[in-house]
Amino acid sequence: MSRREGSLEDPQTDSSISSLPHLEAKIHQTHSLARLLTKYAEQLLQEYVQHQGDPFGLPGFSPPRLPVAGLSAPAPGHAGLPAPERLRLDAAALAALPPLLDVVRRRQAELNPRAPRLLRRLEDAARQARALGAAVEAVLAALGAETRGPRPEPAAAAAAAAAAGVFLAKVLGLRVCGLYRDWVSRTEADLGQLVPGCPA
Repeated sequence: MSRREGSLEDPQTDSSISSLPHLEAKIHQTHSLARLLTKYAEQLLQEYVQHQGDPFGLPGFSPPRLPVAGLSAPAPGHAGLPAPERLRLDAAALAALPPLLDVVRRRQAELNPRAPRLLRRLEDAARQARALGAAVEAVLAALGAETRGPRPEPAAAAAAAAAAGVFLAKVLGLRVCGLYRDWVSRTEADLGQLVPGCPA
């Protein structure tokens, strides 16, 4: 069995042969989107830091690891999971990110009203996370893997944290932008393992 067939892990071989070109095209397209958004996510994080003032961006500054209810960074063992499970986790994280990014954008509109490009990037990031999440869900459906039901939304807890104070609001925004970058990058890597010719 080829590496490609083994990666897709589709037990319905006979019925799926005719749909393989369509499936591979869908995976390739979604991977290309994730690769593009990884670049945008890095730019967003850099621009966010630039607008927060000291001590953000100073050499050696280590912000507190503010927890975000319902969402964490990719686990160390994520890469060792089966492909469908990795993609389910990616889709769940991408679904949780848009309301969080919206919370950050609203708080930044108060703190940095003269930073229209940052606000636009945050708005774009929320929309892009939704688009990538939907594309990953479509890949899962094409693979014949079940997607999970409704997920808890962490936005309410994030909104409360953002309102707690200026410094905590800035730290929360940094954390959310970092999680966005981490999960988009993780999704790119997970999809890349299903794309023929991509490095593992």
